[in-house]
Amino acid sequence: MDLPPRPVPFDFHGVSMIKCFTDNWDNIQNFKARTDDILIAAYPKAGTTWVSYILDLLYFGQTCPERQVSVPLHERVPFLEISRPSLSTGKDLADLLPTTPRLIKTHLPVQFIPKSFWEQNSRIVYMARNAKDNAVSYFHFGHMNNVLPDPGEWTTFLTNFMDGKMVFGSWYDHVNSWWEKKQTYSNLHYMFYEDLIEDFGREMEKLCPFLGLSPSVEEKERVSALSAFDRMKQNKMTNFSTVQSMNQKVSAFMRKGIVGDWKNHFTVAQNERFDEDYKQKMKNPLLKFRCEV
Repeated sequence: MDLPPRPVPFDFHGVSMIKCFTDNWDNIQNFKARTDDILIAAYPKAGTTWVSYILDLLYFGQTCPERQVSVPLHERVPFLEISRPSLSTGKDLADLLPTTPRLIKTHLPVQFIPKSFWEQNSRIVYMARNAKDNAVSYFHFGHMNNVLPDPGEWTTFLTNFMDGKMVFGSWYDHVNSWWEKKQTYSNLHYMFYEDLIEDFGREMEKLCPFLGLSPSVEEKERVSALSAFDRMKQNKMTNFSTVQSMNQKVSAFMRKGIVGDWKNHFTVAQNERFDEDYKQKMKNPLLKFRCEV
């Protein structure tokens, strides 16, 4: 079977995007959020699926057990901006969600979020991952996901990543502008991938009160066990094995799920160049990332 050609990114209001995330733009921008909606936001490959599954388990793991084994996670937590021919749009899937709250995911930079989320004061959970591991994960994802532009060789990809020539724009702009939003929008919980890897229980103690949840110790342990990387990688409902555009023979959708894999990809020279560039772009002393734990 011939695969369709890979898309070519273009500038969209100052952000590099592709058509499957902009074709339904007016409908996305007019999305009617509800006060009890929860938006899960992240740059691509920063742990969106992990957070989506944690929230899905916290809210519905026991009340809707049949959904856990029969409905893939990407249908339980629709991807708001996606729009592909002959498939339901993410916006339509979100509109039709039968659950309360509705869990919805997005990779949009903060300035592209539909205004109804702010107007309704919906809760937002933002997940951020250190730039080096995020770049590596995005590189492998680009190779296996035919919806995305061809990432090319690692050297080229890394330069493009540093220059912000990625679908959904610059990693630096994304994490910084969401961090700034947190200072003025109180219903935003900003999480770090590395913190969750380091101490899952501690991060749950911060997340659950934000969500207005108080699960028992046993329930938290159950969520921790089910959302462990190896369990999710084996789970057909969470590993995206049902998505045809992703070729998991090239690379698994859930590849390693660790902190520090960047060391297997960056040369010494690339790392030095990256660190120098990073210093120029990450000026906020309060926003700190860790490249190892």
